[in-house]
Amino acid sequence: MTSRPRIAMVLGDPAGIGPELIACLLADPATSEQADILLIADRDEWRRGMQVAGVELALAETDTLAFAPGAPRLYHWELDGKPAYPRGASSAEGGRYSLGTLSLALGLAQSGQADSILFGPLNKSSLHAAGMDHSDELHWFAEQLGYHGNFCEFNVLDGLWTSRVTSHVALKDVPAMITPERVGAAIDLIDQALRRAGMASPRIAVCGLNPHNGDNGAFGREEIDVIAPAVAAARGRGVNAEGPFPADTIFLKVQGGPSQRQFDAIVTMYHDQGQIGIKLMGFSRGVTVQGGLPVPITTPAHGTAFDIAQQGRADPGATQQAFQIACRMGAQRRAAANA
Repeated sequence: MTSRPRIAMVLGDPAGIGPELIACLLADPATSEQADILLIADRDEWRRGMQVAGVELALAETDTLAFAPGAPRLYHWELDGKPAYPRGASSAEGGRYSLGTLSLALGLAQSGQADSILFGPLNKSSLHAAGMDHSDELHWFAEQLGYHGNFCEFNVLDGLWTSRVTSHVALKDVPAMITPERVGAAIDLIDQALRRAGMASPRIAVCGLNPHNGDNGAFGREEIDVIAPAVAAARGRGVNAEGPFPADTIFLKVQGGPSQRQFDAIVTMYHDQGQIGIKLMGFSRGVTVQGGLPVPITTPAHGTAFDIAQQGRADPGATQQAFQIACRMGAQRRAAANA
């Protein structure tokens, strides 16, 4: 039995840079050497993506949602009525196309045919216009997969992973959501994800919530009463976690390559606490991993970039990194299923 992971791919929102990024990825001969790939896409959008990217790749089409070894294959799927998608703008049509192709990819993962999923950037306004009533695609993925456990969005840059205890919520709501249970769950999730990505004993740093870690309780006790006990409990479970650390200095401890870093991952308390740091370190290379779900799902972290769509200027670096992570995590998932 082949050990190559099977990856289901979709273009993302057709109005953005996803089609050209996937075209660049698949046009690289090294891509097909690492995985068996099924691209689920409207063939016209796929061709448009190649045209914008300035590449040419003849994909064999298949009438069935099935993988085959060798070169990537294309399963043609289009919206009823084949609408004209607005370019460089959000739309309900773009959202419906995104959700439709992703639904097929999720079905392959649920049936065990796909080991992981890679998708081009999505636009939340388009998804909501198309009827998605969740705050983000991660919660929609969980519903589609029937998953009710803990999950969290991870961001990855050159081997450095970050996660967060709270995500797409107003800052005024964050303090009440910082509980020992939630902090502990966030630590465990990223530890498990890194192990599934091939790291034997991940080193995890945990941020505080308040400026300067609350300065020994002078302006906030979350570090003392909540976060430090959660870190200690995680260590008691065998997780290599430390903290809490002040959020304004923790990223200084993870500069340089993997051998130079003090930690492999950082758990932050809220969205911008980690996103600002990791995006400043390398915006064009960042990857989002939909963590905790039963199937690995990855995407570039930079979004649809409507302002440069259809111009051939998109940098495929993050998409290439997302593919590498999808390969590693997909191979681990397949090995576990075959054990």
